[in-house]
Order: sequence, then C-alpha cells, then structure tokens
Amino acid sequence: MKFCMKIVVLDGYSINPGDLSWDALEALGSLEIYGRTSEGEFFERAAGANVLLIAKVPITAQALDQLPELRYLGVLATGYNMVDVEAVRARGIVLTNVPSYGTMSVAQFAIALLLELCNRVGFHNEAVLKGEWYRSADWTMPKTPLMELAGKTMGIVGYGRIGRQTALIAEALGMRILPIDTGDPLEPLLAASDVVSLHCPLTPESQGMIHRGRIEQMKPSALLINTARGPLIVEQDLADALNSGRIAGAGLDVLSIEPPVQKNPLVTAKNCIVTPHIAWATKEARERLLNVAIDNVRAFLAGCPQNTV
Repeated sequence: MKFCMKIVVLDGYSINPGDLSWDALEALGSLEIYGRTSEGEFFERAAGANVLLIAKVPITAQALDQLPELRYLGVLATGYNMVDVEAVRARGIVLTNVPSYGTMSVAQFAIALLLELCNRVGFHNEAVLKGEWYRSADWTMPKTPLMELAGKTMGIVGYGRIGRQTALIAEALGMRILPIDTGDPLEPLLAASDVVSLHCPLTPESQGMIHRGRIEQMKPSALLINTARGPLIVEQDLADALNSGRIAGAGLDVLSIEPPVQKNPLVTAKNCIVTPHIAWATKEARERLLNVAIDNVRAFLAGCPQNTV
C-alpha cells in the first residue's frame, strides 16, 4: 500500500528549515514537500493526497470536501486547534498529532524568559557593547532591578509534562511550586505567586483566562510567563497592567496572532519580553517531532495508527 500513497507536506519549513532529513518519509510513498502554503495554494497542492501533513495550515470541513482521496491527516505539532476535528472524524480520516516532543525545550525556555526578566542579561550586554561600562565611574553597573528567585513561589497553570518539567527546573533554583490543572480555581494561585507560568492548552474555557480582573489578584511584584498559547491572555488588559506598573513584568513566547499585527499592545509594553514562538524550536525537539510524525505515518500504513486524536 505504501508505494501508491501520495504524501504531501504543506508547511514543513518551520519543522525542517534544512538541517533535518525527510528521507524516512520519502521511503513511505510519493512525497511532495512545501515549505509554506497559502490559502490560495492549498487545493492545488493537497489535491490527490492520501496522506497530508500540516503544522499550522487550517483544515476546515469545506477543505476536506475537496479532498476525497485523503485517508490520513498528521499534525506536525501537539496542538490541533487548526483542524476541524469533528469534520475529520465524520469522513473517517485518521488524525494524529505529536505529543511530548518539546517538553524539555519549552520548559527550558520558560525558565530562560523568567531569568531574563530577573537579570536582564541581554539588556546589560547591550549596554556594555554601547560603551556604557567603559564610561562608568563604578566597577559594577546594574541598570535595572535584579531579582533572586530562591524562596519565591512559582504558580504553574497546567501541570502536564511541560508544567512538571518547568517545576523541576524552578525547584533547582530554590523556588516553591504551586501547581494547578485547568479547571481548578485560579485566583488563590494568582494571589500567592511571585511568578505565574502558563502551560495549559487553549480551550473555550481557558481562552482569555488572564484578564483584567484576574491580573488585579496578582502581586504588584509578580511576573507572568506564557509559553503555551497567546489567546490565554487578554492582551490589552496585560499591556495596561504592565504599563501602569500593576504587575512587574511578563515574558511571552506566544501571542494571539502570529506573526503579530503591528499594533499588538504587548510588543511595546513596559517590562515585557516577547520572543517569536521559538520555545519548541530547538534542533533536538524538531528532530523528535519529525521522527514521531514519520513513525505515525508508518504505523498508519501498517494498519495500526498511533497518537490518534
């Protein structure tokens, strides 16, 4: 069966910009790989595919109606909110994702954002490069308040694999951990935490969970970290809180629209560090993702689908 399979990758660049190999996938059928696919290019490229792999390309019921030969849809990620899952199931199409590949990398990045807020290493390095230390009258030159994390409390919202790994690193820094799962009362955690780190999935219940009323429950000295999904936060409310000093800072690797529109208020908010959705993107994590994604296709072709949604 594998030799008659047409396999199409619609947006493979983010997973493999050229430093990994597609050879193992090519061995499973007739393979076409596209780095990026626009809405206008979708049907021409996906036409006739039996196996379709996507990262962020939206898959709607209307799109599926135009793909009668599609038997398998593989998401090159853990989240699959870009897919109309009910429409996929209704058509008998196997849907898979790739869980767990980025646990270590995302947890490491969450702590990196936190450490940058506490120590502002990049900011101080930039000051040295500008010659400010050469001109300083003192041997030490802290340009921002610096924070020690030992003894502080980290509230972790979403205590799955990534949340737990983040907790392990934070504990090694001497922090106390206050974890909750999605659906648990959030306000006690917000009130007690010096750092709030979001690791929960985006659902109708969690969308906009960090809003003005809840930010007002946080300590004025608190820091907010988000490496999960941008829409968990009401962005204008957070920007207003940062600019007014209601909370001390935020480190965000995700925004509600990516790439952001120019007027996203968090990009220029006070004491807000924004990175371009890269927590997951270490070579090690991308290689794990690609290997599991190919294993998922291989298992489907063998009649034993794995990691199904």
